[in-house]
Amino acid sequence: MKLALVIPNYNHVHYIAATLTALKPLGLHCFLVDDGSDDSTRYLLNELAAEHADWVTLLTHPFNRGKGAAVVTGLRAAWQAGYSHALQVDADGQHDLNDIKPMIATAEQHPEALISGLPQYDESIPKARLYGRYITHFWVWVETLSLQIQDSMCGFRVYPLAECNALFSSGENIGERMDFDTEIMVRLFWRGTPTQHLPTKVIYPENGVSHFRGFADNWQISKMHTRLFFGMLRRKLTGQRFASTTTTEAKHWSSISERGSLWGLKLLMSSYRLGGHWLARLLMYPVIGYFFITGRESRAASLDFLQRVKRFQPQHPQLSDEPSWRDSLRHFLNFGDAALDRIDAWCDRITLSQVDFPDRDQLTDHLETGRGAVLLVSHLGNIELCRAISIHSRDVKVNVMVMTDHAANFNEMIKQLNPDSQLHLLQVSELSPATAMLLQQKVDDGEIVVIAADRTSRHSVGRVQYVPFLGEPAAFPEGPFILAGLLDCPVFTLFCIHEQGRYVAQLQPFDVPLTGPRSQRQQRLQHATELYAARLEQMALRAPLQWFNFYDFWRKDAALSREDDA
Repeated sequence: MKLALVIPNYNHVHYIAATLTALKPLGLHCFLVDDGSDDSTRYLLNELAAEHADWVTLLTHPFNRGKGAAVVTGLRAAWQAGYSHALQVDADGQHDLNDIKPMIATAEQHPEALISGLPQYDESIPKARLYGRYITHFWVWVETLSLQIQDSMCGFRVYPLAECNALFSSGENIGERMDFDTEIMVRLFWRGTPTQHLPTKVIYPENGVSHFRGFADNWQISKMHTRLFFGMLRRKLTGQRFASTTTTEAKHWSSISERGSLWGLKLLMSSYRLGGHWLARLLMYPVIGYFFITGRESRAASLDFLQRVKRFQPQHPQLSDEPSWRDSLRHFLNFGDAALDRIDAWCDRITLSQVDFPDRDQLTDHLETGRGAVLLVSHLGNIELCRAISIHSRDVKVNVMVMTDHAANFNEMIKQLNPDSQLHLLQVSELSPATAMLLQQKVDDGEIVVIAADRTSRHSVGRVQYVPFLGEPAAFPEGPFILAGLLDCPVFTLFCIHEQGRYVAQLQPFDVPLTGPRSQRQQRLQHATELYAARLEQMALRAPLQWFNFYDFWRKDAALSREDDA
């Protein structure tokens, strides 16, 4: 990989000298583009180019054409000079130059990809800009029919120049001003260039100069999204493939990123903090609509599940006579409602007076002894409401095991919403002796451990139990039951659904033996799985639209093993 620097500059005088000084030790050639600056800035740039003549080439626009045009000039010059990649750094002092080396390392690992900064803002960012970015995020997800592009507006990125040159030579219309960063990323995505994101700190300096032109640039951005939206429709209707979209339909659910879970929650939580529950609900509907339209596999899994429920219980009052896409849409909307309930629960805005919890004393009486417990839960209803069980005579910390790479981000968001929250998400990729030791310590400290037992992981292939569920054998993981047996504490199942305007929690002791002779282990696991599946089936039939496993739940474990190894 042969890398050059590209720095667009228009009347930025406060940080450009310091930026060049900081970049010099990298040993990269720099194409500095003066985008029609005023006389004083032009004079400064000429002086700096002369001072750094051994590694800086100054390119000049006779008049201001826009940041995008300046970047294109730099990228074209780097390509013509024989470079394979170009690192774009803005001249306004917003970017953390300490992240350049990790960005270069990422580009070396993924030379075919566009490497883009994923902004991590401090309090200096204007709130209007922060919230406004989410509008662009939404439209980019629509325009790409994907969530691969997490942020399209950061000007700190590494471009693969061969792909850029092909795009520039195609004659496609690309905005030359503030619409450039987003449009080039979307169009490269359409052409098959994948995107990799690297978290980077972004600040807004007190004496920084903004060249955002209010109405004019917002109008340009609106026109850009119109172009891209209709471009997306044209590609979709003519059957053109969105080349950067990975088509691994047969992969296990846990080997595929949860579609928008982190960014969707961030959007909901930002709107929740700004305007409360009802603003978040208003913004939720177009987001859910997007996922419903683009999530073909999720729609199919939803409809398959609802049809199974209907076959199992033909007179089910919550479903149509013949479940259709309308029932699936209601299913998706219930998922959005549950996400809002989750935020309410994290903020302790759902109180015990809203929860029917008849058997709660079974657990709280035990917790009063100072020992913890294990709750086996599921992805049905709202497991976050298990927080309500800890509101008794003292606070009890609740540890929820999750199989997502975003546990740290979720924990940070929970603390932002409610600094006093006792809910903690534990990221677990597989159940190991180290996991058991960690959880045993938490139980010994009187804390609650929550384990979802209705999803297998890619690490549990071959370690599942097949038991009847809605009339057909389904694979359930052995790990949660093995782990619950290793922990020296009582075990309960807990389900919580929303019913007739109230939350209904059902707590039951898990009264099957989980420990005993090794020779009887498989028999114990089979009995434990059958009991759990029977209780889950009962609740799924009671509230099918609150079942949130949007994948083929009955897919055979052996098939998953073959496909993940392919």
